[in-house]
Amino acid sequence: MHKIEHRIIYGDTDAGQVVYYANYFRWFEAGRREIFRNLKINYADLDRKGIITPVVEAHCNYFHPARYDDIVVIETRISDVKEKSVRFDYNIFRKKGRKLIASGYTVNVFVNKKKMKSTKIPDNLRINLKIG
Repeated sequence: MHKIEHRIIYGDTDAGQVVYYANYFRWFEAGRREIFRNLKINYADLDRKGIITPVVEAHCNYFHPARYDDIVVIETRISDVKEKSVRFDYNIFRKKGRKLIASGYTVNVFVNKKKMKSTKIPDNLRINLKIG
């Protein structure tokens, strides 16, 4: 599992200073980027090799509101690795009191950018993708 923190800025919120629902998916993306970075997998290197990893499925449950100036902790873990895809699970907590405010998942597929078709996860990357 990998953890990152984010302080909610005004631009993350709606008119009521509650985090706009779609921003949770931005935070999921930040979690994915950092867990990959931690596993020594660089998105820019993948792109140069003609591989992209688009989200093909996404889900989020919202339990409590996050508000302007809260600090949230985004926990990301890899829960499944298949031949061509990876599932990431997320929990987002308010740092103060560690209250769970949202949880969800995304499924990302490895895609040959030129052909725009799914492709097997390269073996040299697969060994880095650890579940848990």
